[in-house]
Amino acid sequence: MELLSHSALLRCPSSQALKSRVRFGDFSAIVLPKSLQFSTHPQKLRFMEAQRTVSCAAGAGENGLPVTKIPETGRIGEVKRVTKETNVFVKLNLDGSGIADSSTSIPFLDHMLDQLASHGLFDVHVRATGDIHIDDHHTNEDVALAIGTSLLQALGDRKGINRFGDFSAPLDEALIHVSLDLSGRPHLSYDLQIPTERVGTYDTQLVEHFFQSVVNTSGMTLHIRQLAGKNSHHIIEATFKAFARALRQATEYDPRRRSSVPSSKGVLSRS
Repeated sequence: MELLSHSALLRCPSSQALKSRVRFGDFSAIVLPKSLQFSTHPQKLRFMEAQRTVSCAAGAGENGLPVTKIPETGRIGEVKRVTKETNVFVKLNLDGSGIADSSTSIPFLDHMLDQLASHGLFDVHVRATGDIHIDDHHTNEDVALAIGTSLLQALGDRKGINRFGDFSAPLDEALIHVSLDLSGRPHLSYDLQIPTERVGTYDTQLVEHFFQSVVNTSGMTLHIRQLAGKNSHHIIEATFKAFARALRQATEYDPRRRSSVPSSKGVLSRS
Protein backbone atom coordinates (compact mmCIF):
# COMPACT_ATOMS: atom_id res chain seq x y z
CA MET A 1 0.00 0.00 0.00
CA GLU A 2 1.18 3.54 -0.79
CA LEU A 3 1.95 5.99 2.01
CA LEU A 4 0.82 9.58 1.65
CA SER A 5 2.55 12.60 3.10
CA HIS A 6 0.61 14.91 5.37
CA SER A 7 0.71 17.80 2.87
CA ALA A 8 -0.40 15.57 -0.01
CA LEU A 9 -3.24 14.15 2.05
CA LEU A 10 -4.59 17.62 2.82
CA ARG A 11 -4.81 18.33 -0.91
CA CYS A 12 -6.34 14.94 -1.73
CA PRO A 13 -10.01 15.19 -2.85
CA SER A 14 -10.84 12.04 -0.88
CA SER A 15 -9.76 13.60 2.41
CA GLN A 16 -12.80 15.81 2.85
CA ALA A 17 -13.37 14.21 6.23
CA LEU A 18 -10.38 16.19 7.56
CA LYS A 19 -11.40 19.38 9.32
CA SER A 20 -10.32 22.68 7.84
CA ARG A 21 -8.59 23.80 11.05
CA VAL A 22 -5.75 21.30 10.64
CA ARG A 23 -2.33 22.89 11.15
CA PHE A 24 0.71 21.64 9.25
CA GLY A 25 2.62 19.10 11.30
CA ASP A 26 -0.06 18.88 14.00
CA PHE A 27 -2.06 15.64 13.83
CA SER A 28 -3.98 16.25 17.04
CA ALA A 29 -6.71 18.15 15.19
CA ILE A 30 -7.26 15.54 12.48
CA VAL A 31 -10.57 13.71 12.55
CA LEU A 32 -10.19 10.45 10.65
CA PRO A 33 -12.75 7.96 9.36
CA LYS A 34 -12.42 4.49 10.84
CA SER A 35 -11.10 3.29 7.47
CA LEU A 36 -7.93 5.34 8.01
CA GLN A 37 -5.18 4.22 10.36
CA PHE A 38 -1.86 5.74 11.35
CA SER A 39 1.30 4.08 10.18
CA THR A 40 4.23 3.60 12.51
CA HIS A 41 5.61 6.94 11.20
CA PRO A 42 3.72 9.91 12.71
CA GLN A 43 3.96 12.04 9.58
CA LYS A 44 2.46 9.48 7.20
CA LEU A 45 -1.00 8.05 6.91
CA ARG A 46 -2.00 4.70 5.50
CA PHE A 47 -5.27 4.21 3.66
CA MET A 48 -6.87 0.89 4.66
CA GLU A 49 -9.83 0.32 2.38
CA ALA A 50 -11.43 -3.05 1.70
CA GLN A 51 -10.72 -4.57 -1.69
CA ARG A 52 -8.80 -1.65 -3.16
CA THR A 53 -6.03 0.82 -2.44
CA VAL A 54 -6.75 4.51 -2.93
CA SER A 55 -4.01 7.03 -3.49
CA CYS A 56 -4.05 10.55 -4.83
CA ALA A 57 -1.67 13.42 -5.46
CA ALA A 58 -2.17 17.19 -5.26
CA GLY A 59 -2.23 17.33 -9.04
CA ALA A 60 -1.13 15.49 -12.12
CA GLY A 61 2.57 15.00 -11.48
CA GLU A 62 2.71 17.79 -8.88
CA ASN A 63 5.70 17.43 -6.53
CA GLY A 64 6.58 14.28 -8.42
CA LEU A 65 4.07 12.26 -6.43
CA PRO A 66 2.74 9.15 -8.22
CA VAL A 67 -0.96 8.57 -8.84
CA THR A 68 -2.22 5.03 -8.16
CA LYS A 69 -5.11 3.86 -10.29
CA ILE A 70 -8.02 2.09 -8.65
CA PRO A 71 -8.07 -1.49 -9.97
CA GLU A 72 -11.22 -2.86 -11.55
CA THR A 73 -13.27 -5.28 -9.50
CA GLY A 74 -15.88 -7.77 -10.57
CA ARG A 75 -16.22 -10.83 -12.77
CA ILE A 76 -14.25 -9.95 -15.87
CA GLY A 77 -13.58 -11.86 -19.07
CA GLU A 78 -11.04 -10.67 -21.61
CA VAL A 79 -10.49 -12.19 -25.05
CA LYS A 80 -8.34 -11.38 -28.07
CA ARG A 81 -9.22 -13.24 -31.25
CA VAL A 82 -7.04 -12.83 -34.33
CA THR A 83 -7.61 -14.58 -37.66
CA LYS A 84 -6.76 -13.82 -41.28
CA GLU A 85 -10.19 -12.20 -41.53
CA THR A 86 -10.55 -10.24 -38.27
CA ASN A 87 -8.77 -8.81 -35.26
CA VAL A 88 -11.09 -8.66 -32.23
CA PHE A 89 -10.62 -7.62 -28.60
CA VAL A 90 -13.42 -7.94 -26.04
CA LYS A 91 -13.44 -7.11 -22.33
CA LEU A 92 -16.64 -7.81 -20.41
CA ASN A 93 -17.34 -6.95 -16.77
CA LEU A 94 -20.52 -8.62 -15.49
CA ASP A 95 -20.48 -6.45 -12.36
CA GLY A 96 -20.07 -3.17 -14.18
CA SER A 97 -22.19 -0.04 -14.39
CA GLY A 98 -23.28 -0.07 -18.03
CA ILE A 99 -20.20 1.40 -19.70
CA ALA A 100 -20.53 1.02 -23.48
CA ASP A 101 -17.31 1.33 -25.44
CA SER A 102 -17.58 -0.52 -28.74
CA SER A 103 -16.02 0.11 -32.12
CA THR A 104 -16.48 -2.73 -34.62
CA SER A 105 -16.58 -0.77 -37.90
CA ILE A 106 -20.23 -1.92 -38.13
CA PRO A 107 -22.32 1.03 -36.83
CA PHE A 108 -25.55 -0.89 -36.27
CA LEU A 109 -23.71 -3.63 -34.35
CA ASP A 110 -22.07 -0.96 -32.17
CA HIS A 111 -25.56 0.39 -31.44
CA MET A 112 -26.76 -3.08 -30.40
CA LEU A 113 -23.72 -3.66 -28.17
CA ASP A 114 -24.58 -0.36 -26.48
CA GLN A 115 -27.98 -1.89 -25.61
CA LEU A 116 -26.25 -4.93 -24.11
CA ALA A 117 -24.14 -2.70 -21.87
CA SER A 118 -26.83 -0.20 -20.92
CA HIS A 119 -29.66 -2.63 -20.12
CA GLY A 120 -27.50 -5.43 -18.72
CA LEU A 121 -25.41 -3.02 -16.62
CA PHE A 122 -22.33 -4.74 -18.02
CA ASP A 123 -19.16 -2.89 -18.97
CA VAL A 124 -18.65 -3.85 -22.61
CA HIS A 125 -15.41 -2.90 -24.36
CA VAL A 126 -15.05 -4.09 -27.96
CA ARG A 127 -12.48 -3.26 -30.62
CA ALA A 128 -12.72 -5.01 -33.96
CA THR A 129 -11.37 -4.67 -37.46
CA GLY A 130 -12.11 -7.06 -40.28
CA ASP A 131 -12.73 -7.66 -43.96
CA ILE A 132 -15.84 -5.52 -44.10
CA HIS A 133 -14.88 -4.58 -47.67
CA ILE A 134 -16.30 -8.04 -48.44
CA ASP A 135 -19.23 -7.92 -46.01
CA ASP A 136 -19.93 -7.75 -42.26
CA HIS A 137 -20.28 -11.49 -41.78
CA HIS A 138 -16.85 -12.41 -40.39
CA THR A 139 -16.56 -9.39 -38.09
CA ASN A 140 -20.11 -9.86 -36.74
CA GLU A 141 -19.39 -13.54 -36.08
CA ASP A 142 -15.99 -13.12 -34.46
CA VAL A 143 -17.18 -10.31 -32.18
CA ALA A 144 -20.00 -12.58 -31.01
CA LEU A 145 -17.65 -15.54 -30.51
CA ALA A 146 -15.34 -13.36 -28.41
CA ILE A 147 -18.25 -12.01 -26.35
CA GLY A 148 -19.41 -15.56 -25.63
CA THR A 149 -15.89 -16.61 -24.62
CA SER A 150 -15.45 -13.58 -22.35
CA LEU A 151 -18.81 -14.39 -20.73
CA LEU A 152 -17.64 -17.96 -20.16
CA GLN A 153 -14.46 -16.66 -18.50
CA ALA A 154 -16.26 -14.12 -16.35
CA LEU A 155 -18.79 -16.66 -15.05
CA GLY A 156 -16.11 -19.03 -13.75
CA ASP A 157 -17.64 -21.94 -11.83
CA ARG A 158 -21.03 -20.13 -11.78
CA LYS A 159 -21.42 -20.56 -8.04
CA GLY A 160 -24.20 -18.50 -6.46
CA ILE A 161 -25.72 -17.13 -9.67
CA ASN A 162 -29.41 -17.22 -10.55
CA ARG A 163 -28.56 -19.18 -13.71
CA PHE A 164 -31.93 -18.54 -15.39
CA GLY A 165 -33.10 -15.29 -16.98
CA ASP A 166 -36.39 -14.34 -18.59
CA PHE A 167 -37.49 -10.98 -19.96
CA SER A 168 -39.91 -9.47 -22.47
CA ALA A 169 -38.96 -6.10 -23.94
CA PRO A 170 -41.33 -3.83 -25.86
CA LEU A 171 -40.15 -1.18 -28.29
CA ASP A 172 -43.11 0.67 -29.74
CA GLU A 173 -45.05 -1.94 -31.77
CA ALA A 174 -42.39 -4.65 -31.29
CA LEU A 175 -42.41 -7.10 -28.38
CA ILE A 176 -39.65 -9.69 -27.93
CA HIS A 177 -39.39 -12.44 -25.34
CA VAL A 178 -36.01 -13.90 -24.33
CA SER A 179 -35.47 -16.82 -21.96
CA LEU A 180 -32.04 -18.24 -21.21
CA ASP A 181 -30.22 -20.77 -19.06
CA LEU A 182 -26.50 -20.58 -18.28
CA SER A 183 -26.46 -24.35 -18.31
CA GLY A 184 -23.18 -25.04 -20.06
CA ARG A 185 -25.13 -26.60 -22.95
CA PRO A 186 -25.24 -24.50 -26.14
CA HIS A 187 -28.62 -24.30 -27.83
CA LEU A 188 -30.44 -21.56 -29.74
CA SER A 189 -34.12 -21.39 -30.61
CA TYR A 190 -34.65 -18.31 -32.76
CA ASP A 191 -38.00 -17.07 -34.02
CA LEU A 192 -37.82 -13.54 -35.39
CA GLN A 193 -39.65 -12.37 -38.51
CA ILE A 194 -37.59 -9.36 -39.62
CA PRO A 195 -39.35 -7.88 -42.65
CA THR A 196 -36.39 -6.23 -44.40
CA GLU A 197 -33.06 -7.61 -45.56
CA ARG A 198 -31.10 -4.68 -44.16
CA VAL A 199 -31.20 -2.03 -41.45
CA GLY A 200 -28.98 0.69 -42.82
CA THR A 201 -26.07 -1.34 -44.20
CA TYR A 202 -26.48 -4.18 -41.67
CA ASP A 203 -27.62 -7.53 -43.06
CA THR A 204 -30.48 -8.66 -40.83
CA GLN A 205 -29.55 -12.33 -41.34
CA LEU A 206 -26.55 -11.60 -39.13
CA VAL A 207 -28.75 -11.19 -36.03
CA GLU A 208 -29.37 -14.93 -35.77
CA HIS A 209 -25.74 -15.65 -36.57
CA PHE A 210 -24.63 -13.27 -33.79
CA PHE A 211 -26.67 -15.05 -31.14
CA GLN A 212 -25.71 -18.50 -32.43
CA SER A 213 -22.05 -17.55 -32.05
CA VAL A 214 -22.56 -16.22 -28.50
CA VAL A 215 -24.37 -19.43 -27.59
CA ASN A 216 -21.68 -21.67 -29.05
CA THR A 217 -18.79 -20.23 -27.05
CA SER A 218 -20.58 -19.36 -23.80
CA GLY A 219 -22.46 -22.63 -23.35
CA MET A 220 -25.86 -20.99 -23.06
CA THR A 221 -29.37 -22.21 -23.82
CA LEU A 222 -31.16 -19.27 -25.46
CA HIS A 223 -34.74 -18.89 -26.69
CA ILE A 224 -35.77 -15.77 -28.65
CA ARG A 225 -39.38 -15.25 -29.72
CA GLN A 226 -41.07 -12.37 -31.48
CA LEU A 227 -44.50 -11.68 -30.01
CA ALA A 228 -45.20 -8.59 -32.11
CA GLY A 229 -43.44 -6.18 -34.42
CA LYS A 230 -43.31 -4.73 -37.93
CA ASN A 231 -40.29 -2.43 -37.92
CA SER A 232 -36.97 -4.21 -38.47
CA HIS A 233 -34.95 -1.82 -36.32
CA HIS A 234 -37.44 -2.07 -33.46
CA ILE A 235 -37.53 -5.88 -33.60
CA ILE A 236 -33.75 -6.23 -33.48
CA GLU A 237 -33.19 -3.57 -30.82
CA ALA A 238 -35.92 -5.01 -28.59
CA THR A 239 -34.20 -8.39 -28.97
CA PHE A 240 -30.88 -7.07 -27.71
CA LYS A 241 -32.59 -5.22 -24.85
CA ALA A 242 -34.50 -8.32 -23.76
CA PHE A 243 -31.33 -10.41 -24.05
CA ALA A 244 -29.40 -7.91 -21.92
CA ARG A 245 -32.02 -7.90 -19.16
CA ALA A 246 -32.37 -11.69 -19.16
CA LEU A 247 -28.59 -12.14 -19.05
CA ARG A 248 -28.30 -9.62 -16.23
CA GLN A 249 -30.91 -11.57 -14.27
CA ALA A 250 -29.15 -14.89 -14.88
CA THR A 251 -25.65 -13.66 -13.97
CA GLU A 252 -26.65 -11.84 -10.79
CA TYR A 253 -26.16 -13.57 -7.46
CA ASP A 254 -28.97 -15.31 -5.60
CA PRO A 255 -28.60 -14.17 -1.95
CA ARG A 256 -30.15 -17.42 -0.69
CA ARG A 257 -27.86 -19.66 -2.69
CA ARG A 258 -24.62 -18.16 -1.37
CA SER A 259 -21.68 -20.08 -2.84
CA SER A 260 -23.40 -23.21 -4.14
CA VAL A 261 -23.74 -24.15 -7.81
CA PRO A 262 -27.33 -23.78 -9.09
CA SER A 263 -27.59 -27.36 -10.30
CA SER A 264 -28.73 -30.63 -8.71
CA LYS A 265 -25.60 -32.18 -10.30
CA GLY A 266 -23.41 -29.80 -8.32
CA VAL A 267 -21.61 -28.52 -11.40
CA LEU A 268 -22.32 -26.25 -14.38
CA SER A 269 -19.66 -26.46 -17.05
CA ARG A 270 -19.31 -25.86 -20.75
CA SER A 271 -20.12 -29.20 -22.37
